[in-house]
Amino acid sequence: MVKKWWNEKVAYQIYPKSFYDTNGDGIGDLRGVIEKLDYLKDLGVDIIWLSPCYRSPLADQGYDISDYYDIDPRFGTMADMDELIAEAKKRDMYILMDLVVNHCSDEHEWFKKACEDPDGKYFYIADAKDYKLPNNWRSYFGGPVWEDLPGTNKQYLHVFHKKQPDLNWENPEVRGELKKVIRFWKNKGIKGFRFDVINVISKPELFEDDLEGDGRRFYTDGPHVHEY
Repeated sequence: MVKKWWNEKVAYQIYPKSFYDTNGDGIGDLRGVIEKLDYLKDLGVDIIWLSPCYRSPLADQGYDISDYYDIDPRFGTMADMDELIAEAKKRDMYILMDLVVNHCSDEHEWFKKACEDPDGKYFYIADAKDYKLPNNWRSYFGGPVWEDLPGTNKQYLHVFHKKQPDLNWENPEVRGELKKVIRFWKNKGIKGFRFDVINVISKPELFEDDLEGDGRRFYTDGPHVHEY
């Protein structure tokens, strides 16, 4: 068996918000991670897995990303991230980032454009059926997976929080935009990613009612999940 770079390495997950606060605002930050690198190295940590620190309204603790190319000001700046990557490398440590590509925030520019142009196909948007929701699926956060698309008579799909509209992976343009995100961070020196809820990115062709459950059996491990 050919060994991969991560074999026999120790990974440690850090949720920046609650890790170490360096500016006294009660919120952990990236500078806190930088200051603790030697401590983490002494613990035997090789890989730091950062929970999301992208710009976000934090409706779901940062797993609702409003800008994939920026650091949320609560946690610091892009310069802080660059320094963290560089300082980790000096210590033979690696940074791995949590990346959410099944959905984004409803405050992302893509969703704002979808409200203006519902036919843009970046999200799953449907018409109501005789004043009923498109189907009876339930979200992981409770309630239906459908929410009114602001300014329209349509609904958008969110299998998690209503502020996390699902991206339409059947659209090659969406896949292309997310590849750009991955390249951007890899070029900065991020060693890898932990892809949140990656097993639900492929939805079925028909959004039929689930007469046996809450619908997740239809969209979990979907028809193109491995391909994508």
